[in-house]
Amino acid sequence: MLLGVRFVILVIGSSFIQLNFHVKAYCNNPNEKEKKIALTFDDGPNPITPQILSLLQKYNAKATFFCIGKHIEKHPEIVKKTVQDGHIIGNHSFLHSNFFDFYRKDKVVHELHSTDTIIEKVIGKKPIFFRPPYGVTNPSIRRALAVTKHHVVGWNVRSMDGIIKNEKIIYNRITKQISPGAIVLLHDTSQITVRVLEQLLLFLQSNKYQIVSLEELLNLKAYED
Repeated sequence: MLLGVRFVILVIGSSFIQLNFHVKAYCNNPNEKEKKIALTFDDGPNPITPQILSLLQKYNAKATFFCIGKHIEKHPEIVKKTVQDGHIIGNHSFLHSNFFDFYRKDKVVHELHSTDTIIEKVIGKKPIFFRPPYGVTNPSIRRALAVTKHHVVGWNVRSMDGIIKNEKIIYNRITKQISPGAIVLLHDTSQITVRVLEQLLLFLQSNKYQIVSLEELLNLKAYED
């Protein structure tokens, strides 16, 4: 019975990054009193990403893009444009494997270092922000982070845009959860997100929210000096 309870606690603690069960994760800024929030996009760069960048520029919004190393290799020019537009690039592993949760410490370290290397090659900066694939954490990731020294960034507003295909549902999920200091999770990989994003940016504008970088929201540096 006790082993079963421990197993359930371990699974829940590993699956929800907001619980800080294995690692300290920055999922929002609970001390932020002004209407400031951060937008984050996972799994790019992608041919869809330039459309996201155009919308962000239109509404004068800055975001953070947690990029997959193998995708950076395919689309380095998109990453360069992202940084030129004033956005931040973060590490989202090299392969984003379905088995990332089962990697041992050394393999996690290799994934993070490989992605850091390709990002630094493309933009000349080494990222400090890391978002684990699927937001899952475990002891191997904790031990790897002790080596790589990344800041783990989660979220407290999950759009579910990678799963839900109904724009209205996605939009409502986000807007109902928005509050000062929020970090919103989106993906720059589908047209649905592009359409939802413009509606969201209009909502934030009309409700006097300011979209700021993670650096400003969390008061942390995004890159090594």
